[in-house]
Amino acid sequence: MGFGESTRGHHLTEFSAQEAFNAYEAVRHRLPETRTTEVNYRRVETLEDIAHEFDVFLLDAFGVLNIGDTAIPDTPDRIRTLKAAGKRVLVVSNAAGFPHATLLEKYIRLGYDFAPKDVITSRATLLSELNSQSEFHWGLMATPSAGLRDLEGLKLSYLEDDPTPYKTADGFLMIGSAAWTETRQAMLETALLERPRPIMVGNPDIVAPREYGFSKEPGLFAHRLADRTGVAPQFFGKPFGNIYDLVFERLGCIDKSRVLMVGDSLHTDILGARNAGIVSALISGFGFFAGHDVEAAIKKAGIVPNFVVDRP
Repeated sequence: MGFGESTRGHHLTEFSAQEAFNAYEAVRHRLPETRTTEVNYRRVETLEDIAHEFDVFLLDAFGVLNIGDTAIPDTPDRIRTLKAAGKRVLVVSNAAGFPHATLLEKYIRLGYDFAPKDVITSRATLLSELNSQSEFHWGLMATPSAGLRDLEGLKLSYLEDDPTPYKTADGFLMIGSAAWTETRQAMLETALLERPRPIMVGNPDIVAPREYGFSKEPGLFAHRLADRTGVAPQFFGKPFGNIYDLVFERLGCIDKSRVLMVGDSLHTDILGARNAGIVSALISGFGFFAGHDVEAAIKKAGIVPNFVVDRP
């Protein structure tokens, strides 16, 4: 399958890679700007081939560390090798739906050993903004089973099937879509049309690679809200600069030319890295582009990584 033709989308449980790519292209006007007609990148097999060129590795999670709840083969060993060589390795993820401690527990199960301070998420990026808005009553798009750790200081009401929070909330937080439905989306659209309010999106991703295909993520529903209500969401996480502000604050004084962002998505990982002024590597063998024509996608999007890496 190429990345030049248009396809019909659907709104059930999955996206194809082509549909996901088209969905990102359709919302480029809300993403950081960058397009180039030059396609110039190096192809390498693994991160080990270019490890000597960098001091810091920033790793996306889905598509780089794991697919769903399964670690990508050989990647836990690769991370250990990088750390043993003295490299700083951080996770930089749009994983807003789960508390920080839950993510750390997941990575341990998958064979990774990351210090709490070395996992930087869009959830934390959103929370850094919300700390100054503790008086707000927020309607929350999230999965109740994930729990509310990290969010205890906020006044929240889950957005489920009761219409009351949609009417009474001062604004809306979109952090997890696993339990979201079309009925709830329609209720939120109606509420915003009746009374526009802030929308803060803790996960800008439109999709995430899973074992069965692509899941729909909060960014998809946020862009639909913007299209249908005219209310502009505020996004937290890749490709937006706010998450990189947290990264650089955590890293301290660092030579950006020695920092590599590794991800599987052009529109989040690579676009975000370009705008943050750091080097980028696109994973082609797993995640978003597994089994698809990466070069055609890069040309069509005009988002060019410095490296295309077959596997982490």
